[in-house]
Amino acid sequence: MQKTVTAHSPDKPTNQVQNNWHGRLNLVYANRDGATQIIHNQMQAPLKVQRPFYPEGKEVCHSVVLHTAGGVVGGDRLSSHFHLQPNAKALITSAAASKIYRSSGLESQQNIDIKLEAGANLEWLPQETIVFDGAIYRQNLRVELAPTARILLWEITRFGRSARGEKFLSGEWRSHTEIWQQNIPLWIDRQWLQGGHKMLESPHGLAGKPVVATLAWIGEPVTADIVEKVRALPSEATIYPGNCTIGVTRIPNGLLCRYRGTSTTAARDWFVSIWHLLRLSFSERPCCLPRVWVK
Repeated sequence: MQKTVTAHSPDKPTNQVQNNWHGRLNLVYANRDGATQIIHNQMQAPLKVQRPFYPEGKEVCHSVVLHTAGGVVGGDRLSSHFHLQPNAKALITSAAASKIYRSSGLESQQNIDIKLEAGANLEWLPQETIVFDGAIYRQNLRVELAPTARILLWEITRFGRSARGEKFLSGEWRSHTEIWQQNIPLWIDRQWLQGGHKMLESPHGLAGKPVVATLAWIGEPVTADIVEKVRALPSEATIYPGNCTIGVTRIPNGLLCRYRGTSTTAARDWFVSIWHLLRLSFSERPCCLPRVWVK
């Protein structure tokens, strides 16, 4: 659908129009003689995907999702569907950080549905999300995982433009993630953060830190040895004690890693080192950073 655009500063969107973006992206990946290809690509603005590229060879398809509107305002609805057919392998990331602007009262929402068939492997590694003060945002992610399929996903979120001294003092953020296999829940994670000093400063909330992040590996059990190797990886917590809190937990059929701190770069660097270790352990190949990631 088309949207009437009202000129505004990116720092402070003006009156939001009734015709908000209802963006859609539907991608289907298939393995054809050892090469993963996108066989179906349906897009509706402001979502689109760049032409796939293969920095690791034809087996793994790298895809970059674009949000051409530049940011999300109250009332926007974004829906993405990723389907990997048997033995397909893909890495999907975003072209830039996602910006969730202050809302005049309407909730913005992103829904992602992922289906992985037998032997498929997906790395869903979006760049960070910046939630502006006053934003009202909900994100839902549901994964249907066939036996022998695997997924590595992460989410890195900054609350407020902290480099400008902005804090998340008003608004609301919700995140709901579910991963299922044959009607059995493997991992369900629900988070809710209401803007304000109480949750910003509470040790049970952000503890004064503006960045939270989660990495999950689901689909194959990890050994105690891998858990200890992940815990031994260099991180901001070991280099600058007190700057952040990290946690590593072995869960049924996977691994869960959490970060709470001050730096999206530090969170991603730690996650990349975990990703590299998991790739070597389960796929016998090093990680390959997407070309759109620029520090």
